[in-house]
Amino acid sequence: MGHAPPPALSSTVASGEVRLSVLEHSPAGGDRPTVVLVHGYPDRQDAWDALVARLPLDRWHVVTYDVRGAGGSTAPRSRSGYRTARLVDDLVAVLDHVLAPGDAAHLVGHDWGSVQLWEAVLAEPTDARLTGRIASFTSVSGPALEHLGRLVRSPRGREGRLARQLLHSWYMGFFQLPVVPDTLWRHGHRLLAAAATRAEGLPRDHWGPGLGEDAAHGLELYRANVARPPRAGAAGRPRTTGLPVLVVHPERDRFLTDVTLEDLDRWCHDLRVERVDAGHWAIVTRADEVAGLVVGHVDRVEAAREG
Repeated sequence: MGHAPPPALSSTVASGEVRLSVLEHSPAGGDRPTVVLVHGYPDRQDAWDALVARLPLDRWHVVTYDVRGAGGSTAPRSRSGYRTARLVDDLVAVLDHVLAPGDAAHLVGHDWGSVQLWEAVLAEPTDARLTGRIASFTSVSGPALEHLGRLVRSPRGREGRLARQLLHSWYMGFFQLPVVPDTLWRHGHRLLAAAATRAEGLPRDHWGPGLGEDAAHGLELYRANVARPPRAGAAGRPRTTGLPVLVVHPERDRFLTDVTLEDLDRWCHDLRVERVDAGHWAIVTRADEVAGLVVGHVDRVEAAREG
């Protein structure tokens, strides 16, 4: 018989004005690679539970945390506190807490967790806090805002596909409205959760009673970043990365179409794309398949690093 993993180690990590709720699902030490998973909107870190249960906790150091404004983490006082630069600060704070000196973490993101991790990956060559501290990245259903901006500015014959993506992203415009979406989430979150649960095939308890506040706080992610995407590199050139990147694209994603995959290889020099037959929350509904992809990616990178 197998042994149950030890209880997760809970801690609170300071990042500027906010306090982040961090869980270490397996111990650090030895030659265990550290894998940090960052959830999306409007989830909490428990959105990873099904996938974490399928990861090799006996040989990995697995870490999750509630992003600012969600779950057990506190919310910033102003909209500017949700800018991607502040989200990268949070990642740095978590890495400082869970990584031994000289180690690097494998990053896995879903939805807005992936969006913010793209910013960290692209900043890694020039941000001393990150340089050499990221071993690989797995992105699930979350594009880089800088990349999306360049696709829109240089459509080059893909106008129809971009228009289709715009239709899938209708909610981003709605989220920019004052008061209305906040009120809808706070007072109608049970109905919204029930509808999304049915549409996405999620477990009935995927979202708890804190959804209304979490979702209302998280609206500021869209308001702070969508109209003001992150900066480009020097002289306006696209930032690039040589880190090993795995992009997992659910083919039935209601929010992202495959136009978001176009031209990725121009600025990801070590890129692999895997398509899965799933909706947006593939990390839950196809946890076995996504976990297998993450394990394969991390193990390949670790083998290359050791070789």
